[in-house]
Amino acid sequence: MAKPFALSSRVLHWTMAVLILAMLFIGIAMVASLADYHRLVAIHRPLGALILILALLRLANRFRRRPPPLPAAMPALLKLPAQLSHWLLYALMIALPLVGWAMLSAAAYPIVLFGPLRLPPIAPHDVALYATLRATHTVLALLLFATLLAHVSAALMHALIFRDGVFQSMAGFGRRTTPRR
Repeated sequence: MAKPFALSSRVLHWTMAVLILAMLFIGIAMVASLADYHRLVAIHRPLGALILILALLRLANRFRRRPPPLPAAMPALLKLPAQLSHWLLYALMIALPLVGWAMLSAAAYPIVLFGPLRLPPIAPHDVALYATLRATHTVLALLLFATLLAHVSAALMHALIFRDGVFQSMAGFGRRTTPRR
């Protein structure tokens, strides 16, 4: 079995997985529902800020607690795409909230976290910039969705086809490396 990820890495991974899936569904619902739009936006904005903070913590954690190596038996042709897709996920988890924040800043919309706590604007008020950032935010969200599908597919391939312990190393369960007594 592959060496397990550090507990902090697993907790951050699964917490963010839930938050990002929720965020994607909220984003889709915002586009599809005018009746619930304002309520969904009120959730979407602070959730995006939380995801940004957790993504930065997760990146720092990754540098502090290196992930276990990929299995030696894993084909070399798959190792580079695996590593690149992880870095793409990190880039998207950071870029998407930042673009959303800049987009709302350009539209002069406040980002209310809770109560009177608001994020400061990070872009000038500019309608043309808002339009560009809105399109960029949508493209990045679709790219994140596609990358997540690839990530889940790869995880399932490791769990069900390769059976090399990679999935279990992040899931936190699997075969024991020492026999039970």
